[in-house]
Amino acid sequence: MNWDEFSHWGKHISDWAADYHKGLPELPVRAQTAPGEIAAQLPEIPPDESEAMEDIMADFERIVMPGMTHWQHPRFFAYFPANAAPPSMLADMLITTVAAQCMLWQTSPAATELEGVMVDWLRQALDLPPEYTGVIQDSASSATLSAVLTMRERATGFTGNRDGLNAKGDLRIYCSEQVHSSIDRACWVAGIGEKNLVKIPTVGPRHSMDAAALREAISSDRDVGQKPAGIIAATGGTGIGASDRLDEVLKVANEQDLYTHLDAAWAGSAMICPEFRGDFWAGVEGFDSIVFNPHKWLGAQFDCSVQFLRDPIPQLNTLKIEPEFLKTSGAEVTNYSEWTIPLGRRFRALKIWFLIRSYGLEGLRERIRNHVTWGHEVCDKIRATEGFEIVTEPILSLFTFRCPGDDAAQQRLVDALNDDGRIYLTQAMFEGRKVIRFQVGQFDTTREQVMMAPVVIKDVWRALQ
Repeated sequence: MNWDEFSHWGKHISDWAADYHKGLPELPVRAQTAPGEIAAQLPEIPPDESEAMEDIMADFERIVMPGMTHWQHPRFFAYFPANAAPPSMLADMLITTVAAQCMLWQTSPAATELEGVMVDWLRQALDLPPEYTGVIQDSASSATLSAVLTMRERATGFTGNRDGLNAKGDLRIYCSEQVHSSIDRACWVAGIGEKNLVKIPTVGPRHSMDAAALREAISSDRDVGQKPAGIIAATGGTGIGASDRLDEVLKVANEQDLYTHLDAAWAGSAMICPEFRGDFWAGVEGFDSIVFNPHKWLGAQFDCSVQFLRDPIPQLNTLKIEPEFLKTSGAEVTNYSEWTIPLGRRFRALKIWFLIRSYGLEGLRERIRNHVTWGHEVCDKIRATEGFEIVTEPILSLFTFRCPGDDAAQQRLVDALNDDGRIYLTQAMFEGRKVIRFQVGQFDTTREQVMMAPVVIKDVWRALQ
């Protein structure tokens, strides 16, 4: 392909993209294909000769698109959104076009310097103190792993990377039973082990970590010679939106001299709205590490996750490695690859710059406020449906419910809803029972699209009887 052909097809794909997004409400939300159906349409061996772009695009539409679940669909109520506001998509096109590997300041000064400013813009938007700095990661999983590795190194006197973990004792990490599975995986990868991730029961209307039980678990571990290393709290956990009381967690952490990390991957975006901070954000200024995903509720094209650090030095002491070929001569600069696990880095800050400038913080706040309001409205309509039960009350725009019947009935309803195609939901487990999970968060959804959900749920439920 030459650059004239690139220009032609770039325009074609841009027009295709606009038409695709405008037509999303008419498509089923979840892919309706059977396992293996897409692969069966692909050649078993690669082509030796070049093929025309017309044919490639035609096959893309014919083979690939029927197998895509539409994450930007206005009736995507499953998981959490991976939003893609149009300005951030345009920024991502520019990032792809320039195709820079932004691992060091010198490999693209603008990428490094814009990243520093964008992290600070978001720090201000979330009302974090000025001492916080940070870095853009690919996902919250990477930020959490970085924090767990830092906890490990701090607890071993920064000798784990050098010596390995033999004879270091059982390092212990503490969190609530409602944390995301990425916390478990981080403990696996960091060599701490699943048995040393201590999950504390929750209490109260927001299903917060029981601070008294946390304190007791840490003390008991110390008494038998184990080594507490850190505490991971959550604001807006994935399952039911569980949110820890941050000030209570920090009180225990400070008593025990433990490193703290806050997973606010989804709900952190809502903290740009002052009225949502209250109980969700009180005490946040004491956490050593905080992560939230602009690629979820804020609208940045995936992937784009921000990790704030009250003091970056412990994480730098954990992750920084600087062979001669990566050194920058003659200048004191920030190299963000020293703050993260991957060496290679995309120019993710550009997406945030385009996004915030295009909508302004107030425009982004309005969307989040609407989603919370509409989520509560849907909850009230389902509550009023005979036989249905609200299991966990709305936390921001997320709640869970059950239809009449046992756990198998819940799964039948979820499967039937997703096969129907008008909306997309997922199931979860809470206190040993299967629940149906509902959240509002797609960037461009409207009240009309959201309020279709309780109508569809009732329709499909009746059809199952």
